[in-house]
Amino acid sequence: MKTNYDELIQKGVIFNLKEIEEMNIIKIDMAKKLISKNEIEVVKIGNKLHISRSELIRYLEANTIVAYNLDFRPCI
Repeated sequence: MKTNYDELIQKGVIFNLKEIEEMNIIKIDMAKKLISKNEIEVVKIGNKLHISRSELIRYLEANTIVAYNLDFRPCI
């Protein structure tokens, strides 16, 4: 089953990092790491960083792992 991020993420064009953290998507520190590694595209307005809704959805879809593909091994 594929997650529909278009339905999960509130409507809007761009979100600042605090708004993304408040939506419980990505913590600010993690977002800054992704930005510094050029893994996610940002728009800088003044001194604030913003991520577009479409970029956020693209990143989440690219990094979503289907649970049945994971190999869970018990720790002994």
